[in-house]
Amino acid sequence: MADDEPYVTSVISAALRKNGATVLAARNGSEAFSMAAEALPDLIISDYQMPVLSGFDMSVKLKQDPRTAHIPILLLTARGHHLQASQLAATNVRLVMSKPFSVRELTARVVELLAAYAGNGGQG
Repeated sequence: MADDEPYVTSVISAALRKNGATVLAARNGSEAFSMAAEALPDLIISDYQMPVLSGFDMSVKLKQDPRTAHIPILLLTARGHHLQASQLAATNVRLVMSKPFSVRELTARVVELLAAYAGNGGQG
């Protein structure tokens, strides 16, 4: 989980932990990249706009690293911000959700993404 807004990070982390997930939290894309390279999580949730390294740039960097290229990413964006298919092709972003969002909806999408990419090296 990577977001520079502590409230967003705490709300999402609490909801995911309530559903049995282990959650690591980062404050920016650079920190999130380092954590992902070390922990190799099953899924990354990241805000698009963050300091140091944006969520999008982090997603590109993760896709370029063989250790992390398979990890699916759920990207959170400000309402009205759209990414082109050509931009997403350089990443492993599998879902984009606009802020504000329902925590219940986000949790449901996380469960779906984990089921779709479990045990297949991200080739789902």
